[in-house]
Amino acid sequence: MAVNGEAGSGVGSDGGEASSGPASPGSSLVERGSVGGFQLTPGSRKADPLDLVALAEEVQKADDFVRANACNRLTVIAEQIRYLQEQARKVLQDATKDADLHHVTCSFVKKPGNIYYLYRRASGQRYFSILSPKDWGPSCPSEFLGAYKLQHDMSWTPSDDVEKREAELNVLEKLLSQQASLPPCSEPNFQGLTM
Repeated sequence: MAVNGEAGSGVGSDGGEASSGPASPGSSLVERGSVGGFQLTPGSRKADPLDLVALAEEVQKADDFVRANACNRLTVIAEQIRYLQEQARKVLQDATKDADLHHVTCSFVKKPGNIYYLYRRASGQRYFSILSPKDWGPSCPSEFLGAYKLQHDMSWTPSDDVEKREAELNVLEKLLSQQASLPPCSEPNFQGLTM
């Protein structure tokens, strides 16, 4: 059997050198003898055919573990991709909603931090008002569609979500102020992120 391109050398079935030719350097799979005073393989030990089977099983087991590990990591990445796609979809949806609300008819200058009330006239035209349906009372001239708070980033938050949004912003503000007052650190500080 030829190993490493050396013709006429190999390992016999009894574990010793094959008798088909002289042993040449670099022709054996495992170095024999001693290196640095350590005995690498016992000279009198005969190779057991089951050793090769056990070695092949270990290699197969390692291949299976590597494949399973790679599949697990790719699964996590795929889940992250799906999450990011969903986040991107939500960002685009929110941007479309915000742009739509900014194009609604309005006869006053809108200021961030205020709540505005959206109505629809009988003609179908939508408009913002500073008067709530409660302020109008029974004489409300149009159909009430909803109330929105104009945020400082010029996004719109439905009135039902204002408290939740403000709680999130307070947590972020708290985090930013704590991070600014802490000494430089090589690891992230997530203290105070509970909602």
